[in-house]
Amino acid sequence: MTDGSKPWDAALVRRWLERRQAASRLDQAAADRRGYEARDDFDKAAAEEWVCRALATADCVNDQAAFAARLKQLVAQDEFPATGLHDDIRFERHVRTYLRRLVKMTKANEGFEKTLRHQ
Repeated sequence: MTDGSKPWDAALVRRWLERRQAASRLDQAAADRRGYEARDDFDKAAAEEWVCRALATADCVNDQAAFAARLKQLVAQDEFPATGLHDDIRFERHVRTYLRRLVKMTKANEGFEKTLRHQ
């Protein structure tokens, strides 16, 4: 009989967060080079980097329940301080969207193995 659930792998989650953070920096640079029409792409990549940076260094990554609780705290947060953005409201919307995506990934414990730059 096979067990469908797999154990929480903190190292895999940390690696995924680090790679997504690096990819988001590259996406921000590409959007910045494209100029005015890519402002939304820049803010979206900045939101992804903000979330990954906020979670990558946290000790909560070691435990699935603690990681889910930290995500819930971040979703409930009113403001997400960041500089160099084009539109703060759009940035905050993208942060919340990315956090909800991570909540789903954490609950299902899947998706962290996908470490390619483009997802």
